[in-house]
Amino acid sequence: MSVLGAEASEYHSKDFDWETLRQEIENDPSLNYHILPFVSPQPEEQHSKDPIKAWQNFHVQHFTGRFFKERRYLLKEFPELVSCADGCKVLEIGCGNGSTALPILRGNEKIILYACDCSNETLERAKEFIAASNIASVEHRLHPFYCDFARTGFPKWLACDYCREKISPRDQYCLSDAHKTDSWSMEERSCCVGGVDFVTLIFTLSAVPLQTMPTAIRECFSVLKPGGMLLFRDYGLYDMTMLRFEPDQRIGFREYMRSDGTHSYFFSLDIVRDLFVGAGFIVLELEYCCVKSVNRKNGKSMRRVWVHGKFQKLT
Repeated sequence: MSVLGAEASEYHSKDFDWETLRQEIENDPSLNYHILPFVSPQPEEQHSKDPIKAWQNFHVQHFTGRFFKERRYLLKEFPELVSCADGCKVLEIGCGNGSTALPILRGNEKIILYACDCSNETLERAKEFIAASNIASVEHRLHPFYCDFARTGFPKWLACDYCREKISPRDQYCLSDAHKTDSWSMEERSCCVGGVDFVTLIFTLSAVPLQTMPTAIRECFSVLKPGGMLLFRDYGLYDMTMLRFEPDQRIGFREYMRSDGTHSYFFSLDIVRDLFVGAGFIVLELEYCCVKSVNRKNGKSMRRVWVHGKFQKLT
């Protein structure tokens, strides 16, 4: 089974024990550089590539569905996206070519999806990709917009300052239910859309510099309605792709830069817990997802590690 096939069908698998993998990696001298403390480079030695531009270039080069397959496993891993009430609002961060947005819109025909990315070109391709899928009423349910949430935060039309500071369950009528129409228009809203019921962070946070992550997660917390949930999936510590990085590709502890300038961080459960609890969330689920698959071309076994998490904003 290919990596993508395994990811789709074994969405919550425990093919191997993560603790056993950790012991194996940390006892292998050839991989010791992955766990050594990182010495920050001098200012003149620091990497100059802009990660935002790097990701923009990445998506231009890999814009077809052949590279990013539709993540159909998500609705099994996060069934809340299927069972939520009509008109439920979801914010998808880092939508890329639409591989996460597509199964969400397909799986729940009553859901409203706000999808953002830091690349306008990527957003255009996502709209084309999703429009070609012939999903019911997608033009009224998908609202893509440009946003670099880790740097600038979310726009006020998503959740205004009043909503972020004062919103409570009894306040939600005037903020999110005042204008229920078949079409969506900013002019129809008195202040904003009133925040969202769900935020999805699917292989997005790992691309954010570690020092920026606390601010980025607090921003997610601020646009969630009370009782809302953040659904998380990202690269886990000692994933196969982490172990492929060379020593000179380290730019931080557990943080790496690919040859194309894109960044990737690999999460432990403790780091994820500290980040989200520190932002005000409570932890509902948090665990490693360990999948073993076989590359059909070379027959090699591959051990993938992802972190699965569900976090909630208290009412």
